[in-house]
Amino acid sequence: MKKILIAILMMAPLSLCAQQKFAHFNTADVIPNMKEYTTAMEEIQNMQKQYEDDMKLMQDELQKKSEEYQKEQANLLENVRQRREQELTDLYNRLQQSYQDNQTALQKAQAEKLSAISEKVLAVVKKIGEEGGYVYIVDTSAGVIPFVNTTLSTDITDQVKKELGIQ
Repeated sequence: MKKILIAILMMAPLSLCAQQKFAHFNTADVIPNMKEYTTAMEEIQNMQKQYEDDMKLMQDELQKKSEEYQKEQANLLENVRQRREQELTDLYNRLQQSYQDNQTALQKAQAEKLSAISEKVLAVVKKIGEEGGYVYIVDTSAGVIPFVNTTLSTDITDQVKKELGIQ
């Protein structure tokens, strides 16, 4: 009798776990298919192209002034030569600063846009979790979870896509 009681007590937590609902989804299958993601990536690429064009103009200007200086260098007075060298140095420094500023701006824009997209996905996952009564919903693309038994967990990727309007 004592053994039966112990066996029942040991199985009780298992039956409680069986009643819990778990789900998983794959953001790598969701986010790249979102219209917002495509739009964000196009905007970032356009921004990057504009920065590259601006940098090309600055490089061309530096190259042109450097060539002019090298041609005239021997015939210039010392004070004019020093002023031109300083102009070239300043132009080079502006070029470097512009490059760094552009990289920072691109990273910031990308982070902001992807953050907004991630927040939208998270809101949908929370909604599905609350409506479906799920205890846990795990993102299988994160690589943090070593194992998700997909036979005991519901895949809600398609449901997330549907909520986000992805076909």
